[in-house]
Amino acid sequence: MTHPVPQPGIMDIALYVSGDSAVAGHAQVLKLSSNENPFGCSPAVAPAIAATVGTLHRYPSTDHAGLRAAIGAVHGLDPDRIICGVGSDEVLQFVTQAYAGPGDQVITTQHGFSMYPILARAAGAVPVTVPEQTRVVDVDAILAAVTDRTRVVFLANPANPIGTMIADADLWRLASGLPDHVVLVHDGAYAEYVDGFDGGAALVDAHPNVIMTRTFSKIYGLGGLRIGWGYASREIIDVLTRLRQPFNLSDLQMAAAIAAVQDRDFVAMCRDQNATWRRWLTDRLRQTGVGCDESHANFVLARLADATEAGVADAALRADGILVRRVTGYGLPEALRITVGDEAACRRVADVIARVVEARVGARA
Repeated sequence: MTHPVPQPGIMDIALYVSGDSAVAGHAQVLKLSSNENPFGCSPAVAPAIAATVGTLHRYPSTDHAGLRAAIGAVHGLDPDRIICGVGSDEVLQFVTQAYAGPGDQVITTQHGFSMYPILARAAGAVPVTVPEQTRVVDVDAILAAVTDRTRVVFLANPANPIGTMIADADLWRLASGLPDHVVLVHDGAYAEYVDGFDGGAALVDAHPNVIMTRTFSKIYGLGGLRIGWGYASREIIDVLTRLRQPFNLSDLQMAAAIAAVQDRDFVAMCRDQNATWRRWLTDRLRQTGVGCDESHANFVLARLADATEAGVADAALRADGILVRRVTGYGLPEALRITVGDEAACRRVADVIARVVEARVGARA
């Protein structure tokens, strides 16, 4: 029996695996595996959602004008150069679909977000992975990998799953060094956690082949609603809008996002709490003997002695009802990505890991 044949590249896609949300034997789980906001979302979101209930039989706005205006007002951006999507993932998909195809190349970095090669293969393009320098994006490696077949470069900044950032001068050097036919995607899913960082907006204004993407899933606490956006030149936005489904966001989603982005006090509180407990968790892990890069996101990458110890630590955390993320698929088998929770969560996860490391040290003494 014959079957329909999918487009080239589709069957080469490794399925995306999300963070676990349940542990057998534990009714209540401390979930630190998906970089979710421990404080939830702004209290302004619930009444905004409730106000849409009476109109759910109506189709939503097709142009997202209210949400684009709210985003533009908060970030000082031209709303006409903003596109909204079902999470920033959909905007990334638009870019790949629009600018890459069979025979083209899409550049990602060694420990880059796992969706990038998936999007490349879905478009029939070839993902090209370049090395990093001690878990930090290497601009020279990216520029050296560019060929006449390169169409898109994906850059997560801050990086997931590591949390490191590229130096500002290097970021600008990268944008300036790319040929005009290459689209640089500055993925700023965690940009709000970096105080004073514009997420790449100035870079976009200076370079017509750059797009920045952002999400409402992280600091805004709306991961369950799937809302994201991108900012680019009018020419790029015009191209991407032609690929966007006309009703990709509901009125409920847009109302929630508007309320969230306008509550700047809530965002500031989340940023401050994250910075405080990220610093505490990083210091505590380092004192325990666990390697930690300086994170600029809402998670910490804990590097254990080796893959075996990472497995032991993961098992110990699960036994205590705590879920973190193994990142073996990112080429980091010795590491655990730990979402920064509230004070109690950070203290609890640090204590478990400390016991694992102390047991290993004691066994070797």
